[in-house]
Amino acid sequence: MQNNKHDLNKIANREALIGVGLAVINFIWWYAFAYGLGSKDPAEYKFIFGLPDWFFYSCVVGFIVMVVLVIIVVKAFFVEVPFEDEDEEGDSER
Repeated sequence: MQNNKHDLNKIANREALIGVGLAVINFIWWYAFAYGLGSKDPAEYKFIFGLPDWFFYSCVVGFIVMVVLVIIVVKAFFVEVPFEDEDEEGDSER
C-alpha cells in the first residue's frame, strides 16, 4: 500500500511539473508575440482577420498551439490513476 501511494505521488508530481512547463511555454509565447510585435508604433501594425498581428499571433494562434500541445502531452505522458482504494482481492471498496 505504501509503495502504491509513493508511485501515485511520483506520477502526480511529474504531471504537475509538465503542467507548469506548459504554462511557462504559454507565457513565453504570449509575451514574445504581444511585446515583440506590439511594441512598435500602432500606425505600423499589420492586420489579420481585422486583428492586429501581435494580438492574432499571441492570443489566437497561441491558444490553438496550446490546445494542441495539451492534447499531445495528455495522450503521450499522462497516466490514468485509479482514485478508489482496492482491497486484497482486487475489488473496489464501496
